[in-house]
Amino acid sequence: QVQLAESGGGLVQAGDSLSLSCVDSGPSFSDFSMGWFRQTPGAGREFVASIGRIGSGAYYGNSVPGRFTISRDNAKDTLYLRINSLKPEDTAVYFCAASTKYLAGKDPDEYVFWGRGTQVTVSS
Repeated sequence: QVQLAESGGGLVQAGDSLSLSCVDSGPSFSDFSMGWFRQTPGAGREFVASIGRIGSGAYYGNSVPGRFTISRDNAKDTLYLRINSLKPEDTAVYFCAASTKYLAGKDPDEYVFWGRGTQVTVSS
């Protein structure tokens, strides 16, 4: 059973950097490609990035600038998202998700397991 838990969010200043983590407490993290999404109130989930099962490929959303980097450590069952030079428009709840596809993309329906999210708030 996949159980995802995000951490690392919080209140930060514009220009700061932040690393989000997503830990899978289940036994088969490396069987899944993983993704990050974000959501603001009243909006749908926006695709941020995804990474393949062994971390050999990564895919970023068109609206996500080069300030975002996705990575994973299968030995630690952990997914990461590094965000540099944070801006107020990065404020959102960030979710991690797991897909059975080798490298899932931007469609939320490709993902079968979701974490509960971590709030990132960027003040100007």
